[in-house]
Amino acid sequence: MSRIQTSKFHIVDQANFYNLQLTNGETIKHLNAYWVQNQNQKSFVLFYSFSNDGTLELKPGDIAELTYELVGQYVLNENPKQSVPFYQIKSYTKREKDASFQKKIFDFSHTVGNRLNRDINFENQPVVIRVDFNVPLDKHFVVTDRTRIVAAKPTIDFVIENNGRCVILSHLGRPKGAEDQFSLKHIVSQVSQVLERPVRFCEDCVGEKAVEEVQKLPLGEILLMENLRFDQKETMGDLDFAQKLSNLGSVYINDAFGTAHRAHASTTIMAQFFPNKKYFGKLLESEILAIDRILKTGKPPIAIILGGAKVSTKIPILEKMLDIADHIIIGGGMVYTFKKAQGGSIGKSICEDQYLEYCLEILAKAKEKGVHIHLPIDTLAASDFSNDATQKVFLSHQIEKDFEGMDAGPQTVEYFSSIIKQCQTILWNGPIGVFEFSNFAQGTKTIGQTIAEQTKQGAFSLVGGGDSVAAVKQFGLANQMSYVSTGGGAMLESLEGKLLPGIKALLT
Repeated sequence: MSRIQTSKFHIVDQANFYNLQLTNGETIKHLNAYWVQNQNQKSFVLFYSFSNDGTLELKPGDIAELTYELVGQYVLNENPKQSVPFYQIKSYTKREKDASFQKKIFDFSHTVGNRLNRDINFENQPVVIRVDFNVPLDKHFVVTDRTRIVAAKPTIDFVIENNGRCVILSHLGRPKGAEDQFSLKHIVSQVSQVLERPVRFCEDCVGEKAVEEVQKLPLGEILLMENLRFDQKETMGDLDFAQKLSNLGSVYINDAFGTAHRAHASTTIMAQFFPNKKYFGKLLESEILAIDRILKTGKPPIAIILGGAKVSTKIPILEKMLDIADHIIIGGGMVYTFKKAQGGSIGKSICEDQYLEYCLEILAKAKEKGVHIHLPIDTLAASDFSNDATQKVFLSHQIEKDFEGMDAGPQTVEYFSSIIKQCQTILWNGPIGVFEFSNFAQGTKTIGQTIAEQTKQGAFSLVGGGDSVAAVKQFGLANQMSYVSTGGGAMLESLEGKLLPGIKALLT
């Protein structure tokens, strides 16, 4: 029996753990826990109950005297060589509340659970893998960006190397019924090239023919099923359709992070038909762990770079980041709503007048929490929304009436870069300007280069959101970032702190 101890702690955060594996082999299905700090140990976990009886009332920011006992170790998912002690709380006494406390999240709920490992037996079993092959095609049906196919390869390789038979499910586009232009048959040869294996194609994804094709599938080959969204029951999350999909295999793996925020039949509903054989794919796991590095374990100072056109699309993530970030850099068109709210002149720049008051509220909240929000000093503006329009640099709050903001100005780029260079954890969501126009791409490009350089110096950088990803690819910077997310909406909802339905389905 471990010795019972009493110490004074600062409560960092509350956490929920699912299917937690302790180093002694014991598995805990669910428990509530507290991440705490004291002078001797910067952060470790105390849990109070296996039964979740809800008797404790500690909250982040509380300072309390806790009596506790060591009961085991938990191996961190991010580093199997590092373990965290778990203590059971015997009693507690609240001492005070730290009013200046900034909440830092250490909730590992999303990263534990059914992860692929070498102990899983796939021997000759048909393994249904939900991937995201929603790739861009040109008019000749040639894949113009293979990133999502490449991202699925580690999971597919893992299954085949462990003697499983891969049955691949995906959607492509938003077809209205069985439209030939959205058929996955067009990408079979290109998928085969990327995966470096033979790929067969089935003209349906459910029914007798589909099951028959699975039964004929040889070891080492891959069967790609037809577009799931040819049947509207997929996006409806239809239970019967999900059950028919489940007939394709005896194991289910979800590796489609880009659709994990949708409760569709193949991404969420069908998981229930594999109660003991459902797993996170390698890509899905890596996406979650990358987001965890921002939300939960990021090394400070933490910088959040938010761009894009509208404040309205960033409200949830802005609110969440006030509890995470040390610095929030605002770029893109959303800048001008902030500037007008502060009384500035923004010319013809994009602005959401209904969010002026909200912008002031966000600035006030940030100041209260000790978070530094950085807005542009100057702006590269244009006489028209065109690459060839007349250009002029203005102070960001003094744009002339016949001009509109198109990119960050030179002082702003230098200022933003200086902030990024101070930070050890960096999230980039949204471009700084209209980078699609070559004459207004310099701000976004330079910020990307600065993030890449800081990453080279040891910082962790996560790039996510369609336009940000497009930018780093356009400027040849993708391989210089720590992680580039394959999911736009899914990443944003995860960063907002939501447990995505596709992930939840694998944990329950």
